Amino acid sequence: MNNPIQFYKSQLETHQQTLDSFKLKLTLYSLSRVLVYVGGVMGIYNYFHEFQIVIAIALVSVTLFLILLSKHSNLKAKRDLFRVLLKINKEEVEIASGNFHDRFKGLQFQDPHHYYSLDVDLFGRGSLFQYLNRTAIDEGTFVLANALTANDIDNIKLRQDAIKELALLPEWRQLYTAKASLVETETPANIIINWLKTYKKFLPKVMKWLPIIFGAASVLIIVLGITKIIPIDYIGYWLLLGLTITGIYLKKVNNLAMHTTKVKDTFRQYAQLLDQIENKDFASSLLKAKQSLIRSNDVKASKIFKSLSKSLDALDNRNNLFSIFLGNGFFLWDIIQSYKIERWLETYAHKVEDWFEVVSFFDAYNSLGNFDFNHPEYVFPEITNNESAIEAQSLGHPLLDDAKRIDSDVKINNEQFFIVTGANMAGKSTFLRTISLHIVMANTGLPVCAKSSQYSPVKLITSMRTTDSLTDDSSYFFSELTRLKFIVDAIQKEPYFIILDEILKGTNSTDKAIGSRKFVEKLVAGNATGIIATHDLSLCEIETVLEDVENHYFDAEIIDDELFFDYKFKKGICQNMNASFLLKKMEIV
Repeated sequence: MNNPIQFYKSQLETHQQTLDSFKLKLTLYSLSRVLVYVGGVMGIYNYFHEFQIVIAIALVSVTLFLILLSKHSNLKAKRDLFRVLLKINKEEVEIASGNFHDRFKGLQFQDPHHYYSLDVDLFGRGSLFQYLNRTAIDEGTFVLANALTANDIDNIKLRQDAIKELALLPEWRQLYTAKASLVETETPANIIINWLKTYKKFLPKVMKWLPIIFGAASVLIIVLGITKIIPIDYIGYWLLLGLTITGIYLKKVNNLAMHTTKVKDTFRQYAQLLDQIENKDFASSLLKAKQSLIRSNDVKASKIFKSLSKSLDALDNRNNLFSIFLGNGFFLWDIIQSYKIERWLETYAHKVEDWFEVVSFFDAYNSLGNFDFNHPEYVFPEITNNESAIEAQSLGHPLLDDAKRIDSDVKINNEQFFIVTGANMAGKSTFLRTISLHIVMANTGLPVCAKSSQYSPVKLITSMRTTDSLTDDSSYFFSELTRLKFIVDAIQKEPYFIILDEILKGTNSTDKAIGSRKFVEKLVAGNATGIIATHDLSLCEIETVLEDVENHYFDAEIIDDELFFDYKFKKGICQNMNASFLLKKMEIV
């Protein structure tokens, strides 16, 4: 599919037609139920004195009514699913037109102490996360955020293959997301997992066969009592015995029921997602590895979940007079269901975390596959071990409008440092974020906004948006020094690609010039790779001293008393600054 918008519009039309057909069917089912009910009542009324006919009419009416009710409920569930699918495709069309700034921003994932998450338009309004996130469950959202912040340079090719494969499965991805969107969980997955890990069983092994023997004995005593072979009172005594046995475990059964009631719906809904994963044949190694985690001795996780759901339903339906007195008194109902649940927990509790992890993984990776699908013009970086850290043709910022974006050809070698100068608003900061996002996206396994890219994997570290902290009682300048110290300590342990934007802004110009030069010299002496943007032209003198330093700039021109930018990345030093011109132009001075 080379035209994502065409695909989404086609899906919109298809899903709308399906929804329209559901409306008629639902109306017919509703009318049919009314007719069956009215017909049953009239039949019973007309044949009220003929007992056998009344019973037949009642049985047929109730059976038909329940069948129609079941079909109506199933059709409503399908309708709800297609409503979500319709919404998904509408949102894709909106996002493609640039309307995505009201979506979830992921601000809680911003961390000023992280290597780059605060600096590079990763989270927040208009961020990469806001643009590509399509997760439907909270755990999947966390997995996606972790993937973008992992700074992981291992196994990039495996991630690329997984994303490429998911990109080719738009219908599968949308169906998964739609099902996940309908999941309503009362209890978060991490709380469920913790409960499963810490649960201690309370029923002895004898309860495997005791309820069976007790139930058989109950049937025998009831039959003997009704036929008056034994006194009818014995039935009451036996009932009390059963209630006594059940009562011994009543408190612990109630506690188990309280927890299982909370997880029942979660398990049932997750089973649908597991079933969709299990029934798909994947080719990429990463997706196949994740799929293998939801198999236990060749038994599908979805079936295992469903088997538990039946016992959970049975225990949850204990709150009626029949179950409380007759069910427990004659058949030890609570003990039977509790024993089944405990055996399930003993066998599978350790696997549930894997199953939840797989569901969350696919929820997150569907977003990455969707990004690739939406951008067929982007390229996956060729992973190399060349001397070049990044060599990209027509590299651009993925969040800028294609019609307005100015792309750049960039080649920066390992252990090389660029000093970038330029006028205000000429494109320096955008360029730094473009390079940063190239690294983040490449490490995540995503395609990048370029015509070609060769990339030698490297971790990213930045200092671009340092802030002061009233909570920590630290000044802006101290916060900046702390950040620079963090960078120095990090690069002593392993290589990083360093991106700096106008460092030491919290001190006077002379001190800043001296400090910036010494800091860049220290980085270069340590064989660091990176870029620094600055307005301080004196910093460019380092190029004449250190061969690993290279000057580049973004230019601005004043033509006919108007300011023009070409946003092109050029080699050399910027000579045109525009602060005084802008102050005058805006009548500030």
